[in-house]
Amino acid sequence: MEQRQHGVGEPDGLERIWTPHRMAYIRESDTDVGCPFCTIPSGASAAGLVVARGEHTYGVLNLHPYNPGHLMVLPYRHVAGLDELTKDESDELMALTQAAVRTIRAVSNPHAFNVGINLGRAAGGSLADHLHQHVVPRWTGDANFITVTGGTKTLPQLLGDTRELIAVAWDGPGAIHE
Repeated sequence: MEQRQHGVGEPDGLERIWTPHRMAYIRESDTDVGCPFCTIPSGASAAGLVVARGEHTYGVLNLHPYNPGHLMVLPYRHVAGLDELTKDESDELMALTQAAVRTIRAVSNPHAFNVGINLGRAAGGSLADHLHQHVVPRWTGDANFITVTGGTKTLPQLLGDTRELIAVAWDGPGAIHE
């Protein structure tokens, strides 16, 4: 297999997948406008895409989802480290995450889930200063070529519609009754 040079420097044999659309998300986290995760809970639930509210944590749809229903559970308090959570925050973070899995399963019937926390920017945390746990529903074959080859993300549902389905179906800890 022939090595091809990709950019400046020595050929390294690696292919590149360019995702410049993600820069808006990265730059958003580098601005001085404050932490979006700290400001979201003070607004209306529907406008902020909030699907559940607990005493210490809340659930919100990801503004840049990998799949429909991709949400995050995070503490209201601005902390970066998992070890910085209080016991109450930690317990509620897990309780809301479990409720998120149950709710998304009931609403969308995914085949599987990715659940996880990226601790620190080097670990993939683009908003690393405010801890957040991702809950991503997955379906067999959902990772497709459209984004890479066509520069298009296919999401079959508007975020507002996804938020409404999940918020209405949520009957566990943090349920919002508005």
